[in-house]
Amino acid sequence: MATPAQPEPVRRNNLWVSAIAVIALVVVVVMFTSMHRSDTPIHTDHATRGPVIASISTNGKIEAADNFEAHAPAPAQVKQLLVKEGDAVKAGQLLLQLDDAQARAQAARAQAQIKSADAVVHAVQTGGTQEEVLTAQAELNKARAELSDAQRNLAAMQKLQATGAASPAEVQAAQERMNRAQADTNVLQQKRTQRYSPQEVAQAEAQRTQAQAEYQAAEELLSNSNIRAPRAGTVYSLPVKQGAFVNTGDLLVQVADLHTVVVRGFVDEPDIGKLHLNEPVDLTWDAIPGRVWTGTITSIPTTVTLRGTRTVGEITASVDNKDLKLLPNINVTVRVVTARDDNALSVPREAVHQEDGHSFVYEVVNNELVRRDVETSVSNLTRIEITKGLQDNAVVAINTLNGQSLKPKMAVRVAE
Repeated sequence: MATPAQPEPVRRNNLWVSAIAVIALVVVVVMFTSMHRSDTPIHTDHATRGPVIASISTNGKIEAADNFEAHAPAPAQVKQLLVKEGDAVKAGQLLLQLDDAQARAQAARAQAQIKSADAVVHAVQTGGTQEEVLTAQAELNKARAELSDAQRNLAAMQKLQATGAASPAEVQAAQERMNRAQADTNVLQQKRTQRYSPQEVAQAEAQRTQAQAEYQAAEELLSNSNIRAPRAGTVYSLPVKQGAFVNTGDLLVQVADLHTVVVRGFVDEPDIGKLHLNEPVDLTWDAIPGRVWTGTITSIPTTVTLRGTRTVGEITASVDNKDLKLLPNINVTVRVVTARDDNALSVPREAVHQEDGHSFVYEVVNNELVRRDVETSVSNLTRIEITKGLQDNAVVAINTLNGQSLKPKMAVRVAE
């Protein structure tokens, strides 16, 4: 049986229902697509104000700022210890004594050599010993008397010859006698004043100088056998024991005023250009967790050296140690503050991107990314200062949760 044809109004209603269904389907598809387009989840952070500190962290070692150390001047036994490690001492205080018997013996021998050398020099300068000088003077007096008598005899003979009472031979004999007396006198006079040659005089004076040097060395050895503190400080190292034997050059004691110490830090080569004199440094020591010491740089590297596998330059910094907690030779962590802004507008480092030498961030505005070109300044491992191009409390994108790259005008959703 044939189906009866539908009336025209019913057919039109069916067409409208189909059209509305299609339109509804399109709207649903568009909404679904739109929702997926704007549903890119991202991590964000805010541009906030606060301190941003740029620093260099490295290792270092504590040293005494004004160190005194004594070494054994010669092989000896430690006779007496008068202090112990950690003692506070005054300037001039006796710290320890070495057995100085050998030093005293050397000083006595050197002093005897000086006296002997002085006697030789005196003898050279005066023409001989006291006995030799007296004998030479007596011989000279005798020669002068003979010369005077010979001169008078010659004058008498010359007068007699003028009257014919003396022959030429007698005058000649008187002349020869006087010549001999004159020669003898000259020799004795020269012997008395110039007995020693210039070379002999120089040798005697050299012997005296050597004896004086040996005595001075012996006196210095004797003095160095009694170790005294040159200034007030703390005995921080005493590696010897009473009765022990020490060799020349062995360390005996170290003293310093430890209220101010020096830290020697080792900065890697790429960071050396950031260093300047008087920059602040912070120190931490694992032995006292949470404690921070402060100081300032007193010297910056002038060269680099290989330290293990690192190429480093050495810095020194003066550090306040008023409670004497920092000890010489301990290893510490050193942080050099190279830049600081206590009221910096900053964002996480991951939020700042680079392109063609320019820096920019993506600000989230109405759930859409907007590129903002910015200028940066101080930075550290976590944050970077923005000096231009971004407002306080701006929300900046860090990354997406699904691994997509951030792009301008990307529709986003801030992840919880």
